[in-house]
Amino acid sequence: MPYLNWISDADLINHTQNLLLAAQQAKVKKQREFHKNVIDPFLAIFEMSGYAINSVDWRTGELSRQVGKAVQNNIGIFHQNMLGSITNWNNLGSGQIVDLSSPTNQIIAEVKNKHNTVTGSKKVDVYDQLEGLVMPNTSIYNGYTAYFVNIIPKKRARYNKEFTPPDNTTGTNRAANILIKEIDGASFYTLVTGDPSALKDLYLVLPSVIHHILGTTQLSNTDKFALYRLFSKAYS
Repeated sequence: MPYLNWISDADLINHTQNLLLAAQQAKVKKQREFHKNVIDPFLAIFEMSGYAINSVDWRTGELSRQVGKAVQNNIGIFHQNMLGSITNWNNLGSGQIVDLSSPTNQIIAEVKNKHNTVTGSKKVDVYDQLEGLVMPNTSIYNGYTAYFVNIIPKKRARYNKEFTPPDNTTGTNRAANILIKEIDGASFYTLVTGDPSALKDLYLVLPSVIHHILGTTQLSNTDKFALYRLFSKAYS
């Protein structure tokens, strides 16, 4: 029985393995370059003194923070790879204006891991790029619907709405366009797979996939419940 009914086990394992490798490489690099970016020594004082932790535990926590920040971009790539492996969807790779395309569904998508990956006026740039793909008659994506995807939304509420980012230079928002939308990760996974619980199912199966790859100890039921609560706090 497959892990998930909308992607092959081979693709799921491969994309998970690539993310684990990227995380391990990030850890090695951050250990080697721990002080490359100046660490706030005053923050260290308050963390060690205020939280009653020793220097070894503080360094472990700081290294974990640095590695986590470095891995976030790779998690976005993981989702791009996952979605691009689904039937009728193409992963366009890096260096393109958008990440995914589906000629069958006439959809293109730019995928970001978190709502604050693109901030402020840069959202206007995303809108303009998407508009430049779906609106011109000469574009191969003319008439497609373009999605700006935030896998991790700012709030729990799901959304699939027209993308109208504010332009700080004019004090106005970009015009609503039915062909240019923004959407949260859970809703987009549902759109792509047709499965309303696709993202949740992926989340819940990942510990088993990681155990299969690394041979690590299975998570306890307590840990699994704690992880499920984290997911529930992110998505309605």
